[in-house]
Amino acid sequence: MKLLVLDGNSIVNRAFYGIKLLTTKDGRYTNAIYGFMNILLNLLKEVQPDEVAIAFDLKAPTFRHKMYDGYKATRKGMPEELAQQMPVLKELLADLGFVMVSREGYEADDILGTLSAAAAARGDECYLATGDRDSLQLVNEHVTVLLAATRMGRSETVVMDKAAVEEKYGVTPKQLIEVKSLMGDTSDNIPGVAGVGEKTALALIQKFGSLAGVYENIDDSAIKPGVRTKLTTHKEEAELSRKLAEIDCAIPVETAPGTYKRGEGDAAAAAGLLAELEIHSLAPRLGLDGVTPKAAAPAPELAVVEPDVLPMLPEGRYELAQENGSWYAVQENAVYPLDEAALARLLDSDATLRVFDAKPLYHLALANGGEGKSIVFDAKLAAYLLNPAASSYTVENLTAEYGIQPAFRCESAPLAGVLAGLYDTLSAKVTEEGMDRLLAEVELPLALVLADMERTGMLVDKEGLVAFGEKMKQELEGCLARIYEQVGYEFNVNSPKQLGEALFVKLGLPPRKKTKSGYSTNAETLESLRSEHPVIDDILQYRTYQKLNSTYVEGLLKVIGPDGRMHSTFNQTEARTGRLSSSEPNMQNIPIRTPLGSQLRQFFVAKPGCTLVDADYSQIELRLLAHISGDESMRQAFLTGQDIHRSTAAKIYNLPPEMITPALRSSAKAVNFGIVYGIGAFSLSRDINVSVKEADQFIKNYLATFPGVKNYMDETIAHGTEKGYVTTLFGRRRALPELASKNHNLRALGERMAMNTPIQGTAADVIKLAMVKVWRRLRTEGLAAKLILQVHDELIVEAPEAEAETVARILKEEMEGAVSYSVPLTADVGQGKTWLESH
Repeated sequence: MKLLVLDGNSIVNRAFYGIKLLTTKDGRYTNAIYGFMNILLNLLKEVQPDEVAIAFDLKAPTFRHKMYDGYKATRKGMPEELAQQMPVLKELLADLGFVMVSREGYEADDILGTLSAAAAARGDECYLATGDRDSLQLVNEHVTVLLAATRMGRSETVVMDKAAVEEKYGVTPKQLIEVKSLMGDTSDNIPGVAGVGEKTALALIQKFGSLAGVYENIDDSAIKPGVRTKLTTHKEEAELSRKLAEIDCAIPVETAPGTYKRGEGDAAAAAGLLAELEIHSLAPRLGLDGVTPKAAAPAPELAVVEPDVLPMLPEGRYELAQENGSWYAVQENAVYPLDEAALARLLDSDATLRVFDAKPLYHLALANGGEGKSIVFDAKLAAYLLNPAASSYTVENLTAEYGIQPAFRCESAPLAGVLAGLYDTLSAKVTEEGMDRLLAEVELPLALVLADMERTGMLVDKEGLVAFGEKMKQELEGCLARIYEQVGYEFNVNSPKQLGEALFVKLGLPPRKKTKSGYSTNAETLESLRSEHPVIDDILQYRTYQKLNSTYVEGLLKVIGPDGRMHSTFNQTEARTGRLSSSEPNMQNIPIRTPLGSQLRQFFVAKPGCTLVDADYSQIELRLLAHISGDESMRQAFLTGQDIHRSTAAKIYNLPPEMITPALRSSAKAVNFGIVYGIGAFSLSRDINVSVKEADQFIKNYLATFPGVKNYMDETIAHGTEKGYVTTLFGRRRALPELASKNHNLRALGERMAMNTPIQGTAADVIKLAMVKVWRRLRTEGLAAKLILQVHDELIVEAPEAEAETVARILKEEMEGAVSYSVPLTADVGQGKTWLESH
């Protein structure tokens, strides 16, 4: 049997960039579709395969992204002109009977690897068509790579069999993995060894055979001293790069013969789609000559109704969306463009509204004295719950992802025809996965709360912040003077190259690492040099002052509004665990761990006549661990009000609580907070400054002391492995394809996420619910106090001084009573004129 496997994304990209933009008369892009089909037809003619599989990537992150945050981080997103063509291409391929295959958590390369490995094991011929040289590592006696390209509108292929690979590179196909581990890959942002290019990498692998062989012979005279230094310095990056570069050839996809045999498809539909795309030249090549195109049912064209036609008292259900900055509503067979007045009227009418991105609509409603009470469903939030790992959420992308066909066409609002179908689909899927209550009772009302918080903002003592910045500048000047005096000349301390020369050449300090541009001067390196020279303390202090001044003082001053307040944006659809984040400014990054950094909080103040009331959940994640695991010892510690870290240390060390020293308590604290993050003996040993062996024994003692926690960890991993996902107590799902990986490191990563997500995700759900309850209670009781900030497990309300005690009581009651679990949640409440005072 002869199998042809196409790397769909790679080839469609080659086609898109290799052919100038083509459009139909009504403006639909077609160049990628045309180019892809040309390449496919040429491959079919060249290979004459018995079966054809077409592999496509999914939008979700892969195991490589989980292994290395920087993986493919430098790549730009898919151009909109190409994104619009992807669902149409897949529709055409399906109509033509081709079998497409994707797998969440993996790339198309891994599908190519698995299918080709299975074919080779059977003794079958396999041809891999791709525009990417990564697949050359898969070449063997049975597997050939066809490098496809489009130049000047013509498709070309370069045949790369085993002999061709060895002739071109001087290594075996498998050894290309080793080569990439050294040289890296800029297109995929694989780091490799800084300063080692392809020529050096090939020479090393030709000499020593593998990455392991290079390091086993690191002192060999064939390795130049400069290269040896680079290899030694960047060994960890090289080992990581090898894992990133190796294609997984055993992922869970169907490999049985017959799976990818081309089906009958729907010739009439294919002919109709080609006619619609105005790609007439492909029809005869695809054997569609003489096939009567399936006539698409003419979609009714809706007249655009003027805004004043929208009923003064709208009723029934409307779908809302925004295109090109303009909002419109759709109801059955009518499209209503909405100016601000009509939109505001609709948001607090007797109608029910399904929308895409409710928060900006709540902003408008609040600005007009309403609360957007007509909004009952947010499709963007639904899409986030269904796939929290997606990089973005748009009507266009979701329509393509779920295969929604327009019910009608409207020239002035092209997306209007898909809204009802898309919203129906997302609503049904959220209900099917048990997250409808989470959406309706937590996420959607939270969007209103966040809109109000963004509108209100937080007052800043601008004069005080400026003065603090001036103080930082003075400290910076003092640090610089001391640095210049000790080094003996002035230079740019912010330049790693100049700083490296000053430290390691002029002062002769022992270098720790080298980078492409010279000596490493990162924080880890400087910390290791503290005992070598007093100038290191001044450099580290200089960096602290500079970070505070440039990032926080100057950065915060830029985002103070005309009203003297910072209006941070709260992001509801970014974190995979369900946590909120904030931006412009990122309030969650305001330093708190260092005395100097925490001083910044004194410049966030209450307005005159008001006070800040701050409530912070106490050890919420540990309390949730005690509840979810059911561990009786841990539960009792919380139920009886014990210091959980002292209690833990007493049990592990078998000592009375009064004999627990601060050091012993700290070690128990480290494992308490680290255990559900899958902390290992090596990490714990560094955290508590003991040997790895001692840390390993400490973890074993901990799990023996709290058997319920061990059972929770084992059962959660088993459930996640079986189901492919884990959930919070609120039903929020997180898919974990890593648990099915045959790669040990990836599977271990999946296990850590499986243990942590139910805890961290539930904590996020709880504080979201508490925010909704606090916000409603403040309004129900007619108070002027406003919820203005959420940071991690902390809420801040700005309240008139006369309401402060009432607000403190409300915060405590609503936060502690948000849920009822077997372990009580407690909130610590403070008050003050500044954030620093109140916390």
